[in-house]
Amino acid sequence: MAIKSFQGAREEIKRDYFHSINVADHMTRKLVTFSPEQTLLEVMEGFMKNRITGAPIVDDRGKLIGIISDSDCMKQISEGRYFNMPICDMTVGKYMSTDVMTIAADANIFDAASQFYRTRHRRFPVVENGYLIGQISRKDVMLAALRISGHNWR
Repeated sequence: MAIKSFQGAREEIKRDYFHSINVADHMTRKLVTFSPEQTLLEVMEGFMKNRITGAPIVDDRGKLIGIISDSDCMKQISEGRYFNMPICDMTVGKYMSTDVMTIAADANIFDAASQFYRTRHRRFPVVENGYLIGQISRKDVMLAALRISGHNWR
């Protein structure tokens, strides 16, 4: 016995189940950056003003040359007290990390999540031909996962 529907033909609802999962679509493009000539005091003020914990260091052409974090500042505050050295004279270029792990704009958020999981980094600069084009953070990856949760990931 076949069951017949008396509701008639239903309009097919087209749903967009596929969302972009590329780093480029979820990264932050408006970044707070510093130059190597700035002082650690300026960096700490910038961190507090913008509520961030780290930032890329770029040269005058926008090329990524390093990264500075609140941990770098904490180290210098701690050592400054011990050696009686004021932090206001310390320049970023001397204390930034120059071995910066980056991620490609066309990488997917799953690769980014894996890279975050394997390292203790909180952010990865996104570069194109050496130039800084954005940054993705752990928070950005989690927000991307929330936006596409319940949908098919491709």
